[in-house]
Amino acid sequence: MILTFLAFLVASGAAASTGAIFKPGPWYDGLRKPWFTPPDWVFPLAWTTIYLLSAWAATRIAQRPEAGPALAVWAAQIALNTLWTPVFFGAHRMAGGMVVMVLLWCAVVATTLAFWRLDAVAGAMLLPYVVWVCIAAALNWRVWRDNPGAGAR
Repeated sequence: MILTFLAFLVASGAAASTGAIFKPGPWYDGLRKPWFTPPDWVFPLAWTTIYLLSAWAATRIAQRPEAGPALAVWAAQIALNTLWTPVFFGAHRMAGGMVVMVLLWCAVVATTLAFWRLDAVAGAMLLPYVVWVCIAAALNWRVWRDNPGAGAR
């Protein structure tokens, strides 16, 4: 079981690594942000918690014989999670980031529901992820809306 957890944690680490590669930087610092933007220190704390909970939830699900479809959706959400940062922070594509964010939100909700059907504890472990992706989507939307023309040219 520990090796399974480590495998899911490595996949989460790949997603997290995009945050180290594509940092917000001066471009993002110069954008207008909404009043509900969390302080910078909240982001790594939130994502670390989410990645640990998500990896543990996936580990719980992986123990079940009927886990295949739920884990396929988990793989889709982690791929979309990995994609958002280079699109938004790397390419400065706020609209593209919003598209990825909507798809990510759908995948996270679908993963949560699929996990919940198999193991309520595993599903509940993803609820902070759902909340955080809602906040991230609202931030992406407002930054895009409030900064016309600030994206990639």
